[in-house]
Amino acid sequence: MANTSNFDTTNLVSMFFDQVDREGDKPFLWAKESGKYHPQSWRQVATQVSELARGLRAIGVEAGDRVVIVSENRPEWLIADLAIMAIGAITVPAYITNTVADHTHILENSGAKVAIVSTPKLAERLLPAAVRASTLKAVIAIAELEFDQDLGVDLHTWKDVLAMGANEGANESATIAEQSRSLNRKGTACIIYTSGTGGAPKGVMLDHAAIICNCKGAMDALQPLGLKNNSFLSFLPLSHSYEHSAGQFFPITIAAQIYYAEGIETLATNMVEVRPTIMTAVPRLYETLHSRITKGVRKQGGKKEALFNKAVELGTKKLTDPNGLTVLESLQNGVLSLLVRKKVRARFGGRLKTLVSGGAPLNPEIGMFFLSLGLRIMQGYGLTESAPVISVNRPFDIKIDTVGKPLVDVDVKIAEDGEIVVRGDLVMQGYWQNAEATAECIKDGWLHTGDIGHFDEAGRLVITDRKKDIIVNSGGDNIAPQRVEGILALEPEIAQAMAYGDKRSHLVALLVPDSEWMAAWARENGKSANLGELAGDKDFHKAMGEVIDRNNARLSKIEKIRRFIIADEPFTIDGGLMTPTLKIRRNKITEVYGEKLQALYR
Repeated sequence: MANTSNFDTTNLVSMFFDQVDREGDKPFLWAKESGKYHPQSWRQVATQVSELARGLRAIGVEAGDRVVIVSENRPEWLIADLAIMAIGAITVPAYITNTVADHTHILENSGAKVAIVSTPKLAERLLPAAVRASTLKAVIAIAELEFDQDLGVDLHTWKDVLAMGANEGANESATIAEQSRSLNRKGTACIIYTSGTGGAPKGVMLDHAAIICNCKGAMDALQPLGLKNNSFLSFLPLSHSYEHSAGQFFPITIAAQIYYAEGIETLATNMVEVRPTIMTAVPRLYETLHSRITKGVRKQGGKKEALFNKAVELGTKKLTDPNGLTVLESLQNGVLSLLVRKKVRARFGGRLKTLVSGGAPLNPEIGMFFLSLGLRIMQGYGLTESAPVISVNRPFDIKIDTVGKPLVDVDVKIAEDGEIVVRGDLVMQGYWQNAEATAECIKDGWLHTGDIGHFDEAGRLVITDRKKDIIVNSGGDNIAPQRVEGILALEPEIAQAMAYGDKRSHLVALLVPDSEWMAAWARENGKSANLGELAGDKDFHKAMGEVIDRNNARLSKIEKIRRFIIADEPFTIDGGLMTPTLKIRRNKITEVYGEKLQALYR
């Protein structure tokens, strides 16, 4: 396990090589091949990191250059990340779901010199962008690519670059491990692009110290559970700062083993195979697991369903009021731990110490569901600009409607307007080539999160609102409601709209129909033109549904409106639902229609 005394001097690469010296031939990375997980040892991984680092130099990558990675989670992702950093270059992760336009923006904005891509399928969207990027000189393909045309960039195979590095190594007096010790921990390690809401994604520059600060904080938070002999199942995209820190570098910090999931569709099977001890995920996964578990229980029915529901009921009661169970209920609860909770834990592999939820707000009801079944779930909070974790619940101090106490060595305070501001090594260096946006976000060393909150009586952070009107769904995606509402309002049948879906898996909407269209529809269908009456009319609702279906074609998957309700009256300034500048008052509208909107998710 890494020595915490080194945290103030080490960098991410030397931290890895220190663990190699300790762990040697012990298994480190596990990937599925031919239906079975196979390991690579710490020493084997280190050899590939060193070879790739030298190979990157051989094709012209120098300190400060940016190298894009487009790959699903696999051992090569980690190897590439460390190799890039080892020579002082900067990793630029890119989502495998990116479009050609997305890749073009990242390649051009970052000024990347090299891109690494894993599969031909992913290359189909990367290479057209590579042709347009003036600074890009080479593409390295983990799987062999075949193209008939000259793309204007050099194409290398992963194996060839490793071979170049092996040859270069014979002529170097100092190893990559030795060279890495001179890296400045305050030097830029990676540029992670935000998902982009109202405009083009911004590149968040994180130095080694920021990610190490997160790792140190995670060690402190999870120390009570034991930091030895841990296994992680990596399935969240490594291009996301959450998985990059919590699912890659934190396991390195504590010398844990990392297993790579085959995909989200095989996650349940992989959990049983891998038997992880720590799992990090976004709320959407927990929502999906909750849905699968409850549907399965309902399907079984009878006694099994009754026992399961009783376990949830008594588990919840014990959590909310530790002294609230009667003697009989305590006995029942103990028996249910054997009959129900043990089986549920087995579905997660049977060794799980904790689940960690981050990347978006967790619905407290979902969190309480897992806690009641004996699965520890710790909610955390942060953002890409903080590398990303700011605070987290502690294993034996969980209050699921809070995001816990700040990490060690992290200062958090509440500004006069209620905004949460943060200071410490975890704060980003700034936005890549965007001094104006950086100055708006970081003031006097304090990172302004854009979230509103307060501390409870125990010092746990509670998030109450967002300073900016950004919806963060349960999958961690940022959605600009103004954009969705603006597109809805383009429809002639819709006068006003409010999108809703914070902490939820999808968006719903509150709609105000256009008065002229509504009156014409009412005449044609022999209905009253009164909005309050039409709001509950099935035929009118069906007509509006057709409008929404048509409108969804203009929206991305995460922006589509799944269900909707119709307002009782238009949003007006006099009614308090609009500002004098004709902006909708979201909090006020939610106060009036919140229960109806929440009912759409039931």
